[in-house]
Amino acid sequence: MQQTYWVTVDGVRRSYPAGTTLEAIVRDVAPADPHAILLVEQNGKLCELGKPLDRDCTLKMITLQQKPGQQTYERSAILLMLKAFHDIVGGENVARISVEYSISHALFIIARGSFQLDQALLDRVEAHMRALAAQALPIEKHSLPTDDAIEFFQDRKLYDKAKLLSCRISSQVNYYALEDFADYFYGYMVPDTSYLSCFHLEQFEQGFILQLPDPENPAQLAHFQPSHKMFETLLESERRAEALHVSNVGDLNEAICSGNALQIILAHEAMMEKQIGDIAETIARRKDVRFIMIAGPSSSGKTTFSHRLSTQLMACGLRPHPVATDNYFVNREQTPRDQYGQYDFECLGAMDVAQFNEDMTRLLRGETVEMPRFNFKKGVREYNGDTMTLGGRDVLVIEGIHCLNDAFSHALPKESKFKIYISCLTTLNLDDHNRIPTTDARLLRRIQRDSRTRGFNARSTIAMWPSVRRGEEANIFPFQDSADVVFNSALLYEIAVMKPYIEPLLFGVPKDCPEYLEAKRLLKFLSYFLPLPSDDVPATSLMREFIGGGCYQI
Repeated sequence: MQQTYWVTVDGVRRSYPAGTTLEAIVRDVAPADPHAILLVEQNGKLCELGKPLDRDCTLKMITLQQKPGQQTYERSAILLMLKAFHDIVGGENVARISVEYSISHALFIIARGSFQLDQALLDRVEAHMRALAAQALPIEKHSLPTDDAIEFFQDRKLYDKAKLLSCRISSQVNYYALEDFADYFYGYMVPDTSYLSCFHLEQFEQGFILQLPDPENPAQLAHFQPSHKMFETLLESERRAEALHVSNVGDLNEAICSGNALQIILAHEAMMEKQIGDIAETIARRKDVRFIMIAGPSSSGKTTFSHRLSTQLMACGLRPHPVATDNYFVNREQTPRDQYGQYDFECLGAMDVAQFNEDMTRLLRGETVEMPRFNFKKGVREYNGDTMTLGGRDVLVIEGIHCLNDAFSHALPKESKFKIYISCLTTLNLDDHNRIPTTDARLLRRIQRDSRTRGFNARSTIAMWPSVRRGEEANIFPFQDSADVVFNSALLYEIAVMKPYIEPLLFGVPKDCPEYLEAKRLLKFLSYFLPLPSDDVPATSLMREFIGGGCYQI
């Protein structure tokens, strides 16, 4: 008699024969739009739809509206694009196709080889992608011993994959095949190409973009409105990485193994210091600048950057004074609340905009101003006799979430402000086809800093991260193009340094909580990096803001 198992979905129990695929169960319980479900969570573990049923279980459906669903669609679409590209131009004519980074809800991709990259070619590739999608071709998972997998990818001239896998300690490696095209991907895939219906290829700068669906409206492409300042910053960061011969994690691991990590650390820190010095010189040449406004998303290293910039400003003959906009919070009982009834500390209404503008205007006139300090324990702004007067060479280095928003500093003359946007824009990817989202690098920074300075565990940080991201989308990202300068705080070596600090924190996330899936994903991600001791990280490094041991009192 055939074994059967009970499957519970939304509180309803159904019986299915052993070996029934999760995809078949999804089609049974959600027949209206089965392609909307990209993965399932089976007893708290993410599973691909091709997995056969082998136990009683509870299933939760994962769609494009959830982060694992978005990641699954993205990597599956990349596989489809790569297959179509090789089919159209011929695999022997492809030298390299690299998925570089995300810009404005699309992926920027560079393709090199014996072909002319133009919109006509991209239209042909996209048409072939749609033809492959219409055939519902299976995306098959295969497994090889690690040594065999390294040889497998070397034979296919995918040397970045072979280099990445050479530092893996697992005995087996999974890879995916779409007909005759095979590739390695970090994460899950949809079962077949029919799940991929919303995408578009368009030429952009020296490469092209792969547009993907809007998670809130999966039938439509996400809006593409790129920031050219951000794009140029990413390109420049990539050029610096190439100059250090570290284009991916395999290169970094190789440098660590060969004892060259110290040179990479010192060279990258020197590059960053020169950038900060150049910014200071630009400010010093603008004689009307009195307010240096610094903003950026969470865990970008704003505080350390402001200290390092102040040092460089002093070298240029200026006298910098720090001002934290947090001291201009309204008293807690006046703080607006969000849609969930919680205090919304990140909205502009949480700031005393009028008082900030009055104080800054008086300072600009040469008056002496008593500066406030916010008492976070009591939730009130206090005055303790701390006064400030601006002399001829004095400048204020102002750091805060709203510093790029002119509504926050509306009374200050435009020429008196120099705006700096800072973010951790990592260009280091696992390999050519597996990118590292910048949000992952910032989340790892935040987990470590929260644990070290605030006593928060990794579970708490992961739980509040979506709220942090919503605040950034509303209050920071819309104003990034108004900056005079965009500064990238990402360090090529930072994840290797943070790995020994963060892994124990992530292992501490309980398996029975909602944050476990994200903790597990981050642990797998960290497993690709060789650890790098922090001893050689300079005391002035932005990295010290997160791991400790820095020379600044922050």
